[in-house]
Amino acid sequence: MENVIEVKGLAKYFSNFKAVEDVNFQVRKGEIFGFLGPSGSGKTTTIKILTGQLDPTEGEALVFGEKVSNFKNPNERKRFGVLTDNSGLYSRLSIFENLKLYCELYDLPISKVDEALNFVNLTEARKKKISELSKGMIQRVVLARAILHEPELLFLDEPTSALDPVNTLHIYNGLRALNEKGTTIFLTTHDMQEADTLCDRVAFLNEGKIQLLDKPSELKKQFSDGTMTIELTNNETVILKRDEAGADKMFQLMKENRISTVHSNEPSLGDIFVKVTGGELI
Repeated sequence: MENVIEVKGLAKYFSNFKAVEDVNFQVRKGEIFGFLGPSGSGKTTTIKILTGQLDPTEGEALVFGEKVSNFKNPNERKRFGVLTDNSGLYSRLSIFENLKLYCELYDLPISKVDEALNFVNLTEARKKKISELSKGMIQRVVLARAILHEPELLFLDEPTSALDPVNTLHIYNGLRALNEKGTTIFLTTHDMQEADTLCDRVAFLNEGKIQLLDKPSELKKQFSDGTMTIELTNNETVILKRDEAGADKMFQLMKENRISTVHSNEPSLGDIFVKVTGGELI
């Protein structure tokens, strides 16, 4: 499968501070790749390098097979979309007027504004000025701007951090639909549940270094303790190993119609992150 992003030995230093160090990974065409870690772990720095906003100190980063320095060219930048903390919106203009400007910049039909507003659930608020919006609404406008031109590659830096559960779910559904149309998504987040919901593969970044990289399901299997929890009809809880003896005990409980629920004791991505890094997700 073709790689959209290839990173080899990437490092970025700010004076004596190492933001990222010896980072290596690939992102395959058509996947949603999660770059996970707590605040300050180097996620945003990596996005800025991959989008040509920062030069790496060491190593190599290729996007679409080209050096990231090429993406300082405006025409090349049209191949991807970016959502970061810096909104760059015009506060005196309405949501619609802001997005219309970007349609003109990308030579897109104005109808794309309506599609983008529907994507972020802001159709009814299209006439509101940016200065009147909440932080969460601004975040959704910036996301709408990032997907206006249906980019080949979409960089998302904490895309739902300021959103309520209803709008978060709406954005998740939209991102899956966009991905199904062919857009590769590079997602940085410290929300492990978000990554588990969206991502095909994830990399754990801590203190500028990748600690683990695999499919969420494979990581859970790797760190599972091999047990399951059974809640009985009398509210008693039984923990069984997933072996022959556990299977026999479970079969006996089923015959006696005593089982209420069964849960596999797989760890969450958050549990795995804490175990591997010894740190906390903040």
